[in-house]
Amino acid sequence: MKMDSVLLMAYVDGELSAEECQEIEKEIAVSPDTAELVAQLRASQLPYAQAFAQQKLPPVPDSLTEAVAAMARAHAQRTATPGANDAAVTRDAFTAPSAPIRSRLRIAPQWLAVAFVAGVVCYGIGTRFLPGFGATPNSSPTATLAAANPEEPGWVAAAAGYQQLYSRETVAQVPVNAELTAQTVDEIQHQDGLNVRIPDLSQAGLTFKRVQRLRFKDKPLVQIVYLPQQGAPIALCVMKEGKPDTTIAERRVESMNVVTWRHADLSYALIGKPEGTDLPALAKRISDNDVQTLFGDAGISMLAAN
Repeated sequence: MKMDSVLLMAYVDGELSAEECQEIEKEIAVSPDTAELVAQLRASQLPYAQAFAQQKLPPVPDSLTEAVAAMARAHAQRTATPGANDAAVTRDAFTAPSAPIRSRLRIAPQWLAVAFVAGVVCYGIGTRFLPGFGATPNSSPTATLAAANPEEPGWVAAAAGYQQLYSRETVAQVPVNAELTAQTVDEIQHQDGLNVRIPDLSQAGLTFKRVQRLRFKDKPLVQIVYLPQQGAPIALCVMKEGKPDTTIAERRVESMNVVTWRHADLSYALIGKPEGTDLPALAKRISDNDVQTLFGDAGISMLAAN
């Protein structure tokens, strides 16, 4: 069986037969490259479409819709009456019939307005969430996350904006892969240079779901996602910053509550919805090292041990 990314993605998504899965698992056992690709595909399984579907988008202003419709009507009027020197279009027996020109012109303003408005909305979303979208020649290099609020410290605002897309359904069904998580933490520590451990927050009613290696302005940014017993997911984000230590500080970034602190050149941001978990109290426990560790102690995983 020839291995390619499409086949491996189908394997990761559980769309192959038992025999096909056995063939791929044999290849994974003997091929480090295949095993690494499968691990990367599993790491990208987060259902972003479901999260994005929960995002509330602002309504398109009526003035914009009317302006686009007026532009379309003006264009239709300019092209409706052919000039004396316009080329004539002939039709013979072999030419497929088409809708009358004027009927198409009456339809044009409607779909043209819809297309333009959709483009405006998509552009607004893209410049906020997509990497490097809308960059200027003087802007910094492209990053995985773009700042959502320029008044907030860049990476904190970006992480909070990203977390807004999460709903409970986003990670509720995501299984915890202990082996892959331990590997990811090892890469964070040795490749990204961040001495990050995944705290066990189960005593606070939070279940660990996954850890992701992100980037902001070409610098490593770690996102650790937890699911409370009720409500939206909570994220602990970590980024390396060579700045003095700071105590816990609470702030509001758009619709998210954010608690930040800094210790040993690592900046932390605990991000969640206003309702539910007491984020400041939880942040104090984490900063005081008053929690157990799930992953990160010499490669030992409490989940794997259980």
